[in-house]
Amino acid sequence: MNQFGEGDQAKVCLDIMHKTGAHLELSMAKDQGLSIMVSGKHDAVMKARKEIVSRLQTQASATVAIPKEHHRFVIGKSGEKLQELELKTATKIQIPRPEDPSNLIKISGTKEGLEKAKHEILLISAEQANSYTVSSVSAPSWLHRFIIGKKGQNLAKITQQMPKVHIEFTEGEDKITLEGPTKDVQIVQGQIEAIVTDLISRMDYTEISVDPKFHRHLIGKGGANINRIKELHKVSVRIPPDNEKSNLIRIEGDPQGVQEAKKELLELASRMENERTKDMIIEQRFHRAIIGQKGEKVKEIRDKFPEVIINFPDPAQKSDIVQLRGPRTEVEKCTKFMQKMVAEMVENSFSVSVPIFKQFHKNIIGKGGANIKKIREETNTKIDLPAENSNSEMIIITGKKANCEAAKNRILAIQKELANITEVEVSIPSKLHNSLIGSKGRFVRSIMEECGGVHIHFPTEGSGIDAVTIRGTAEEVEKAKKQLLSLAEEKQIKSHTVELRAKPEYHKFLIGKGGGNIRKVRDSTGARIIFPTADDKDQELITVIGTEEAVAEAQKELEALIKSLDNVVEDFMIVDPKHHRFFVARRGQVLRDIADEYGGVIVSFPRTATQSDKVTLKGAKDCVEAAKKRMLEMIEDLDAQVTMECVIPQKFHRSIMGPKGSRIQQITKDHNVQIKFPDRDDQEIRAGTLSYYNNALSTFAIKIMPKTVKEPADPLVPKKCDVIVLSGRKERCEAAVEALKALVPVSVAVEVPFELHRYIIGQKGSGIRKMMDEFEVNIQVPAHELQSDIISITGLASHLDRAKEGLLERVKELQAEQEDRALRSFKLTITVEPKYHPKIIGRKGAIITQIRNEHEVNIQFPEKNDENQDQITITGYEQNAVAARDAIQAIVDELEEMISEDITLDSKVHARIIGARGKGIRKIMDEFKVDVRFPQSGAADPNLVTVTGRPEHVDEAIDHLLNLEEEYVRTCYTLAPDMSSSEEFPSFGAPVTNARSSPWGPKRF
Repeated sequence: MNQFGEGDQAKVCLDIMHKTGAHLELSMAKDQGLSIMVSGKHDAVMKARKEIVSRLQTQASATVAIPKEHHRFVIGKSGEKLQELELKTATKIQIPRPEDPSNLIKISGTKEGLEKAKHEILLISAEQANSYTVSSVSAPSWLHRFIIGKKGQNLAKITQQMPKVHIEFTEGEDKITLEGPTKDVQIVQGQIEAIVTDLISRMDYTEISVDPKFHRHLIGKGGANINRIKELHKVSVRIPPDNEKSNLIRIEGDPQGVQEAKKELLELASRMENERTKDMIIEQRFHRAIIGQKGEKVKEIRDKFPEVIINFPDPAQKSDIVQLRGPRTEVEKCTKFMQKMVAEMVENSFSVSVPIFKQFHKNIIGKGGANIKKIREETNTKIDLPAENSNSEMIIITGKKANCEAAKNRILAIQKELANITEVEVSIPSKLHNSLIGSKGRFVRSIMEECGGVHIHFPTEGSGIDAVTIRGTAEEVEKAKKQLLSLAEEKQIKSHTVELRAKPEYHKFLIGKGGGNIRKVRDSTGARIIFPTADDKDQELITVIGTEEAVAEAQKELEALIKSLDNVVEDFMIVDPKHHRFFVARRGQVLRDIADEYGGVIVSFPRTATQSDKVTLKGAKDCVEAAKKRMLEMIEDLDAQVTMECVIPQKFHRSIMGPKGSRIQQITKDHNVQIKFPDRDDQEIRAGTLSYYNNALSTFAIKIMPKTVKEPADPLVPKKCDVIVLSGRKERCEAAVEALKALVPVSVAVEVPFELHRYIIGQKGSGIRKMMDEFEVNIQVPAHELQSDIISITGLASHLDRAKEGLLERVKELQAEQEDRALRSFKLTITVEPKYHPKIIGRKGAIITQIRNEHEVNIQFPEKNDENQDQITITGYEQNAVAARDAIQAIVDELEEMISEDITLDSKVHARIIGARGKGIRKIMDEFKVDVRFPQSGAADPNLVTVTGRPEHVDEAIDHLLNLEEEYVRTCYTLAPDMSSSEEFPSFGAPVTNARSSPWGPKRF
């Protein structure tokens, strides 16, 4: 191709060959023009020809005007005709879009191609002009959708008959455009004109103006209001969406229905214009209670006042304003109702805290929560107990004030019954209460701790009440009372407070053993000294309160003591090396105890290898002296120490040790002795009886003897595994031996009828476990196969009497329950015809449930497959069963007096009489005390209605129903187009007139 010297043209030709698949041959003509030979498949050649003309020949353009409705015929189906024209004429043809009003078609290409394309387009237009017609039918735009029908059903009937006719509806225009073959267009035009004429004669529309702010209220929740109006009046109502901001509502349908719907909508709008909005102030804490779980309670309020809209604020806003909107009178009624509800909630939200000693909480709860449940039910209060792992002793009672007080008294009575608890009231001027309580309750807490944990309750601040309540054991209450009165007297005379600081490690030394040191200061000065508790942030702060003179004197003594403690000295003492191990054993536990008790004094023992007897003490002078004195007492005890043996069979050792060794720990602490248990003999353990305790052994103050060789065969010689060794002063060891022997469990047999054993054991052993925990014993029930009546109780002698008494008490309860169960098992039957059974049961079982609850009986109706279908069985106490039978018989007697009458009611009014969700018919049945049954779908006579009741009631109900039928038929029924084809729109294609009367609106199947 380069021989022509036209490099660009050659490139264009190569590109066309690649794109179309055609073969191109180029040659130079005599007139120096370029000749191109195209060969290949027909489609490829045509495409290549078009490309060559458009890219290599000089281009021209022209326009041709044809009627707009002919453009689609130039385009053809899916644009095929247009593509064919472009290939045939080697031109580019541009047709304006449907929404463009222009009728000009633009053609681009060679001059020859332009003329050819123009000719073809005009030819197509001419063909259509001879056989194609565009016509229009005048039809109000509001009727268009009725002509089209639901989902285009009505229009589809026409287009199926005349598929070549194109029918176009333009929104907002009162005409319908028809395009197609002249003959077909004329037929379709006639059909549509007939439909329009019929619709205009039978239908009407109107527009009403309603403020857009009321539109959503007219629509109702979920469209309930507007759907009811549509269904009732058989009309279509168009309410503009919010974004249109239009106040025009359009109603279309039967003329009478349109007028009735218009009247009702205007009445609703007028009522809304007269509505009132009211803000109620309700504390936010009550909002959730008013709304209820899943909105159940607020739904009840809305059902009671359906015209009132209730809006609660978002919880995040923390607002107390609840908004009510609706008719003035209804809003006022709803406001009063809600105010009453809130008043009840306020009354029921009274709360009182009752301090109950922690050890008695389980007794307050009772077995399986029986006690607390009973108190809650009988006093109608909410009672909350602190968690088991909580340090709080407060039980909180919520409800009405009187009920809370009743519950409080009952709980306090339980505590008083369990322990020697007394309660006194002390009159202290209310102005002194805050100073007696102290910062964060420090002063009153120190009194409570010092007086054995008594409870001191001050009245609410600002109440003006002087009475202060003290509760606890009689002795401790009296002690606390004296201290409070003394402190109050000091405060009244002249209260003075001073704060001192001392290192926390000095506090124990300042307080002294059993509070001895601080008591001396208090007695000598008359001032009260308060040390920080473990919960206080400032652990160095010591507070002194009292008269100015007493505080000054106590301050002087304490400062002298603290100063002496700050004076660190170093001293030493001689301790025989044989006693060193005692002090440093168990990681220096004894030395740590000395340091804690004596102001953090440091005691250093020499290393074992040095064999030195010199022990160094370092700390405050007074602390060192006191610690040295204590250590000398300990050494004296060690020198006077004896070893004593106590023989107790090994099978009892674990029970003696107690849970985690707690009992042994207590004996070693109380008697200041060491106790060594022997190593276990596994064979002996297997041969003997296994202990009933399952707790691990603590290492505190317990040493295990090393394994011995063989046990002596002599029966008079105690076995090594039974010998417990005690070390300490003789008198202390003897007391400890007695304490150990008192811990040896003993057994007692109790006769309990075999048939009660399973009830004593309880579900999964819960009953017997509870008794064992409560009485701290082991209760062994014989195996079932033994059929034995003997139950064995094993435990401490001091616990056995209580356990036995408790077990026998439980037996009495079970026997009483058995007797009661036998009495409750009385059965009788009553014969009642099956047709009366549903009436005795009542709607959702309401009647039979009432009889069951009222007489506390069980009533069993026959199953479907039972032989005796007329037998009703009643089970319960004999007198209750007889009373329940009489109640059922009374219902049957009443039912037998009833009659049933059939009446004919037009089936078209059944739905109106029944009402939404059956409200209408229920009202009638309640008012006339009758039962009304409507025919089921598909019944032989759809108009047959049965009325059952007493003769006089049946006659009244029938008259009322017939009056309703006459009223509904007169006001709601008239002639209308056939509705069989759709839910919302009339259908066409059937005769326009219909002889029978039918409601205007969708036909329900």
